[in-house]
Amino acid sequence: MRTFLEKEVIPNYAQWEQDGITPRELFTKLGELGALGFGVPERLGGTGITDFRYNAVLQEEGARLAVAPAVLGPSLQADVCLPYFLDLADDAQQARWLPGITAGRLITAIAMTEPGTGSDLSGIRTRAVRDGDHYLLDGAKTFISNAINADLVIVAVRTGEHPHRGLSLIVVERDTPGFTRGSRLKKVGLHAQDTAELFFTGARVPAANLLGGEGEGFAGLTRNLAQERLSCSVAAIAQATAALQWTIEYVRERHAFGNPIGSLQHTRFTLAELSTEIDITQAYVDLCVLALNAGDLDPVDAAKAKWWSTELQGRVMDTCVQLHGGYGYMTEYCIARAWLDSRVSRIYAGTTEIMKEIIGRSLQLGAA
Repeated sequence: MRTFLEKEVIPNYAQWEQDGITPRELFTKLGELGALGFGVPERLGGTGITDFRYNAVLQEEGARLAVAPAVLGPSLQADVCLPYFLDLADDAQQARWLPGITAGRLITAIAMTEPGTGSDLSGIRTRAVRDGDHYLLDGAKTFISNAINADLVIVAVRTGEHPHRGLSLIVVERDTPGFTRGSRLKKVGLHAQDTAELFFTGARVPAANLLGGEGEGFAGLTRNLAQERLSCSVAAIAQATAALQWTIEYVRERHAFGNPIGSLQHTRFTLAELSTEIDITQAYVDLCVLALNAGDLDPVDAAKAKWWSTELQGRVMDTCVQLHGGYGYMTEYCIARAWLDSRVSRIYAGTTEIMKEIIGRSLQLGAA
């Protein structure tokens, strides 16, 4: 993976950041490498291997080489979207879509967030009404990763009035009539990864594109969100580790008052604290990965990993920028770009506050 990223991504990364999108060819080349098919049976083009440690390699090497935003789209496909097709799709749907997904010919996205609702799934208002052999979709989604590139969008829609049992998941294909995309959103960071709004105006989608049963969307979302949040944790701790290493190298070389700034006690103590927190967090995230492999990852444990690792990532990035001094604010330095890219990790896939709410509810403390 490291060799692939050095050859295929690093020479092109600056251009992709300017373009605001990674090319589709990155997905197909990763598909040829076998990086998008973990968990997919060999008969459908996958590796036949289910082990999330392989998924983690893409995130970790992207962080190490300071190109994490470029691998976010493919990791979204492999870590976040693929489980829905593996767990909820029927045999005909899997035969139709999985070979293209694993080969990188079909790019996927998942659309939950709406202009008026974020982490609260019960607030989803995009509606799907059955019309013979089709559903008619009306509504809008926002902040959708892979939105421009996507050929298949898993859309959370309301098919009933119950806050939870009224939710369903429908796959909307690229050329669906009534389905349009907004322009790429201008973000603070993650510039090489496309994000946009999606609009559905009487979008006519075959009923055969329903994932799972009608009204089973909430259960599917909550089950797979644990892996999505673990993916965020893996990325966060990998990026924090990379930032720490860049900073250690910098303070060894940078001098002040005749000595390396790394020799100052304040610098040593600060980096000692970060190194310790990173190692402890990595151990917990690794345990969660093994639990996921065993089929035992609890959503509460995933929430703990997500909020803690991303908050730690934020502290590490801010401290490392400070230790770089003025150079830490220059985007030619990896640390500056990583600092910008990292801020959203405490927001997407469920905010820190929502993670704490999930954990707090599990403690059965009574009504608020």
